[in-house]
Amino acid sequence: MTGTEETPAPPAAPGFRLAYVPGATPAKWVRIWRERLPGVPLELVPVPAAEVADVLRAGAADAGLVRLPVDRTFFSAIPLYTETTVVMVPKDHAVAAVEEVTLADLADEIVQHPLDDVLEWAERPPGQPAFERPATTADAVELVAAGVGLLVVPQSLARLHHRRDLTYRTVTDAPGSDVALAWPEERTTDEVEDLIGIVRGRTVNSSRGRAQTSAERPAKKAAAPGRGGTGRQQQKTTGGGRRQGGKAQGGKAQGGKPQSGKRGKPRKRS
Repeated sequence: MTGTEETPAPPAAPGFRLAYVPGATPAKWVRIWRERLPGVPLELVPVPAAEVADVLRAGAADAGLVRLPVDRTFFSAIPLYTETTVVMVPKDHAVAAVEEVTLADLADEIVQHPLDDVLEWAERPPGQPAFERPATTADAVELVAAGVGLLVVPQSLARLHHRRDLTYRTVTDAPGSDVALAWPEERTTDEVEDLIGIVRGRTVNSSRGRAQTSAERPAKKAAAPGRGGTGRQQQKTTGGGRRQGGKAQGGKAQGGKPQSGKRGKPRKRS
């Protein structure tokens, strides 16, 4: 090797890629990850809700914060929380004058239903349908701001698309949106187990469900020697002070032979 040759750079540390859908907030868990696992870089991958399953299947992310449901034959999932559902309205709309509404209150209103809607409606979305469905939630928000209908979304999306001229109110009987941590079941790696422990609130010393190695198992304590240094287990006593393990109850010795209270006849002296 000549003096002009450069030393090759060490390989980059393996990282972990966490996908997340719009409205999900991974910041708290990312902070804990970086405190506990500083040697494993965590990369955040923003993904539209409709595409996150494909991203995880393709291995473009190791796990994801997703909206349920997901295919449980392929994914493992841990539900994290359920979001409140709200209706976005212009600030001068009648709905803005109350604290909360029901779906029945929206029956006569035009309600936008974007193609990327993440809510699961049992029958059909509330209100009257618009002439044409907007492609995205962002497009639907623009229509509401222009005075064309209302929009029902999870609260995090209302905050994400906040505008000064819009507000939102809780819809008490609308379905909620469940956010979960999901990953391909057959790719449950040690890093996935680490993340599971973090989102479940386990402390750094808690077991994450990994099999302990012999080095990780606590050593067994040796039994304390009995009195007299014989190493035998000390005898236990009953509440009345009788020993258990020496003489058995009922006047029998430890071997089960009856114990007589009389002494034998004295020998005849010659």
